[in-house]
Amino acid sequence: MPNETPDRLPLIDLPAVAARLGVTDRFVRRLVAEDRITFYKVGRLLRFDPAEVEAWLDRARRGHRRSA
Repeated sequence: MPNETPDRLPLIDLPAVAARLGVTDRFVRRLVAEDRITFYKVGRLLRFDPAEVEAWLDRARRGHRRSA
């Protein structure tokens, strides 16, 4: 892809985010509608930065974190 740089992964679509989170597409759409997850709007399409999805997951983590 021409817009790819070595330190950035290509944007992913909504079904890929849903699969990564283990939820339905509808749930991801709700996160978008409630502005709870970062996304890009390309025309009518929603796209997500994989690094931002992982960062969102880290922020959403609850409970005890075990140290290595």
